[in-house]
Amino acid sequence: MTALKHRRRTQEEARKAAGAKWKNSNLVFTTRNGTPIEPRNFNRSFEVQCRKAGVPRIRVHDTRHTCASLLAALDVHPRVAMRILRHSQISMTMDVYPQIPSPETRKALDRLNASLDTDESDR
Repeated sequence: MTALKHRRRTQEEARKAAGAKWKNSNLVFTTRNGTPIEPRNFNRSFEVQCRKAGVPRIRVHDTRHTCASLLAALDVHPRVAMRILRHSQISMTMDVYPQIPSPETRKALDRLNASLDTDESDR
């Protein structure tokens, strides 16, 4: 709710700034003139924000998967994650959870990595 209230305030400021150019709609996310955001423009803006944040560029849809992975890594209960992600079925959420490596898997991969980093002459 906090984010939506913030968005409403931001949109109200844009409406005032646009004046007569403002196009009324029931949309939450609009351009500065109230018109729908074109997907290509949104994707370009997303890429700019990724560059500014210094994070790797990923597809917008992949942010959803990242969120699910982070929730799983933080041990958030799958039913709670399901509600956050707005999945209609728990099976959709559970498809993501098994992809999070367990501590044992991480240890095994660390050992494998260490063995591959060892110089052949050290053996």
